[in-house]
Amino acid sequence: MLYRENGQFKTSYAADQQIFPILQDRVAIGVLLAIAFVVVPMFGSDYLFRAILIPFLILALAALGLNILVGYCGQISLGTGAFMAVGAYAAYNFLVRIDGMPLIAAMLLGGLCATVIGVLFGIPSLRIKGLYLAVATLAAQFFTDWAFLRIGWFTNNSTSGSVSVAGLNVFGLPIESAVAKYLFCLAVVCVFALGAKNLVRSAIGRQWMAIRDMDVAAAVIGIRPMYAKLTAFAVSSFIVGVAGVLWAFVHLGAWEPAAFSIDRSFQLLFMVIIGGLGSIMGAFFGAAFIIVLPILLDQVPQWFGIPLSTATTSHLVHMIFGALIVFFLIVEPHGLARLWSIGKQKLRLWPFPH
Repeated sequence: MLYRENGQFKTSYAADQQIFPILQDRVAIGVLLAIAFVVVPMFGSDYLFRAILIPFLILALAALGLNILVGYCGQISLGTGAFMAVGAYAAYNFLVRIDGMPLIAAMLLGGLCATVIGVLFGIPSLRIKGLYLAVATLAAQFFTDWAFLRIGWFTNNSTSGSVSVAGLNVFGLPIESAVAKYLFCLAVVCVFALGAKNLVRSAIGRQWMAIRDMDVAAAVIGIRPMYAKLTAFAVSSFIVGVAGVLWAFVHLGAWEPAAFSIDRSFQLLFMVIIGGLGSIMGAFFGAAFIIVLPILLDQVPQWFGIPLSTATTSHLVHMIFGALIVFFLIVEPHGLARLWSIGKQKLRLWPFPH
């Protein structure tokens, strides 16, 4: 009885178009943001920030970008790790080659460079689809791996092939401590999540979904497939590129091309599939499943006092984690976001379902 919109009348167009039309949802989101911005920095440990929350936020942002392309526009991509790498190396070069370059500007320029590369490798989507498009985008992964390993200009001629950044600050505020890094990532993720949510509700978002559902029918009703597909690649690559900058600058600090390998592309694709295709919330659910669940499983033997070696625990975690992925995909192939949606629908009728 607590979660329903009885008596909440919409008296304006703006009220009808709210992202969270139910008052209880708005209150819950406000409380969640207050906890994330105020309570967690006060009581969280360095391990919680560096090992769990910061990777979770950054990979959730990357999954959000990939979800726009795969979930909303129906264009599969296996080059997400490559677009993250382009954003990271482009931002690094802007930062080291232009004196006084602000971190925010370098991050956005890195995202723009990833956009250019994303659109370039998205051009084959105009002629091919499905597994063939996946293979075409996979070429971006191989190409960027080769470029960042072999072309010294990208790494500022680093002899080791590894690059690093230090002394990060935003508007004069240093981004050095774990709390500062967490708050910076959280603010960026909130801004991009809000923008993405509004974007998928706009005209271009509806065009993406029309292309996803049936591109021939979409073209018949006047939607330009080339514009819709390439804008999806552009927006997705921009967000993924920004996530790559955060991953390299904030989380790693020093990195090499292996940090953005094909494994990263598959990891993000798993997040999108498990979290829920075509759902902003699904990107966060998927990132939590992939990042947090293995850490929790790793702690279970200690909680119950079961004497297991580190190697055995690691193997068991991988086996249980894989089994849980299969289980969730069988129980709900539409992802965790669909389970969340079903739970909210049932809660709105509780305790009088009829």
